[in-house]
Amino acid sequence: MKLWIAQGFGIGRIPVAPGTFGSVLGLLWLWILLASAHVWVLVAGTAAGLAASVWLCGEAEKRLQQKDPSSVVLDEIVALPICFMSWIALYFLRNGTIPGPSYFISKRNFLISIGVFAAFRLFDIWKPWPVRQSQALPRGWGVTVDDVLAGLYVSGAVVLVEIWRM
Repeated sequence: MKLWIAQGFGIGRIPVAPGTFGSVLGLLWLWILLASAHVWVLVAGTAAGLAASVWLCGEAEKRLQQKDPSSVVLDEIVALPICFMSWIALYFLRNGTIPGPSYFISKRNFLISIGVFAAFRLFDIWKPWPVRQSQALPRGWGVTVDDVLAGLYVSGAVVLVEIWRM
């Protein structure tokens, strides 16, 4: 059961681009968190997802006897919301509430949302400093932290895009 969850409920077993498919599932995770319309659900859900990823991805590494196996995609799933956090925070500061999922697929924001997703995949694959180096962390920490850092890079880029659009 732990391995199945770490493999994104089986989606990580797709033989081609499992990390990309896991990231698509991450969009669904983000939508679930946003659908609550409560900032604390978003924050707590993201934190709980990351904690679960460290534990479950570490367990999957032990079970598969591999460091950061490609079939383990829970890290992509739970880190993807981080890519959108700065955008959500800016929206919250302007409106006093978090945006619903439809905000990100609106005509005005859809292409930027696609860009955020693509940037996450790029940073996760490219692994600029210190993303690659973080993979040396023990157990599930190395699996999860590299995706968190990739998400933070993307979130920083989103701030720049939002400032430019103002």
